[in-house]
Amino acid sequence: MAFIKPFKGVRPRKELAEKVASLPYDVMNTEEAVAMATGNPVSFLHISRPEIDLPAGADSHSDEAYAKGNENLQSFLAEGVLVQDETERYYVYRQKMGGITQTGLVVCAGVDDYQTGVIKKHELTRADKEEDRVRHIDELNANDEPVFYTYRHDAELTALIDEATSTEPLYDFVTDDGVSHALWAVADPAVVRELTGRFAAIPILYVADGHHRSAAASRVRDLRRARNPQHTGEEEYNYFLTVIFPDNEMTIMPYHRAVRDLNGRSIAEFMARVAEQFEVTPLAHALTPVRRHQFGMYLAGTWYELVPREGSFTEEDAVASMDVSILQDNLLSPVLGVRNPRTDQRIHFVGGIRGVGELERIVDSGEYEVAFSLYPTSIHELMELADEDKIMPPKSTWFEPKLRSGLFVHLLD
Repeated sequence: MAFIKPFKGVRPRKELAEKVASLPYDVMNTEEAVAMATGNPVSFLHISRPEIDLPAGADSHSDEAYAKGNENLQSFLAEGVLVQDETERYYVYRQKMGGITQTGLVVCAGVDDYQTGVIKKHELTRADKEEDRVRHIDELNANDEPVFYTYRHDAELTALIDEATSTEPLYDFVTDDGVSHALWAVADPAVVRELTGRFAAIPILYVADGHHRSAAASRVRDLRRARNPQHTGEEEYNYFLTVIFPDNEMTIMPYHRAVRDLNGRSIAEFMARVAEQFEVTPLAHALTPVRRHQFGMYLAGTWYELVPREGSFTEEDAVASMDVSILQDNLLSPVLGVRNPRTDQRIHFVGGIRGVGELERIVDSGEYEVAFSLYPTSIHELMELADEDKIMPPKSTWFEPKLRSGLFVHLLD
């Protein structure tokens, strides 16, 4: 059963919330973070991407960068940009993007649940990215960005959470990308107990976005337990910051692929190899796939529809029948030589929010030779695979809207 607990959130003063809120650290590079934070001294990027306050070219994984993150957090606290609530509570975070509305409960989840499998994951982590988050969280002494979890929706739980939004929100603003963000506090002890009890009846939580932050929180707990001879299991470092959304409100967009070269083949040789496993149809327009097992391919200024040939994959295999697997197993690996998409520097992943226009742009620029558009993985595929303890290929899901960072922080002591 899933254990959650309330916490004393650290959050911005109301009048600063919109300026503090930032996109997650991992959807941008350092140069983009610098541009976003320029002219905004209270942007949370000063904490989540602290290298932006070091000299140009500074290593984002250096001791100085991690120390700067802590320095900036302490400065935000000392100056009253961020203030800690006096009592433990839950929060409700609602986002609206176009016709999408998702409402999640902001909680602390338990490291024990992550380590025992009550919290299910569906992706492997990269050692370097995991180590970066361990250093960042431990040095910061805080979970500064939440993990994005989901669960099979429960009508009574949804009603409880919706009831909490009947009052005036703590924050309510619209960011430059047109997404609205609203946050409520749930401080009534009786309601807190009821929410905790309802989640205790939820058997499984699923990592939607944030595998590296989850793994890092687990490792930070183990590090701090080893350093603390008085460890009891109740310390704040045994828990980590999470927003949990019901599965029926989740929106997954596709995660497209682009590859730098044709693996030494001419266009004609490449197309011949592709046609061995796919039916190839040239198009007069860009293709955003509208069904499973349909792919778009952009090469030398032309779009093609790719449909896998019969026998090229096994529909009964939940992983092998995923579109990301079909493309990887039948084209990216055998034809383009991308054996390990987790580590190969020749492949680039483009989140679906950027659309197929971004694929055209990076291919037309000459930076990449070929690009592929995919149909999105469904939330039900994700949960079923996780239930079977199976692992998806990397970059199988792109969730939107993204959680804004800086609206709530969890201190580890």
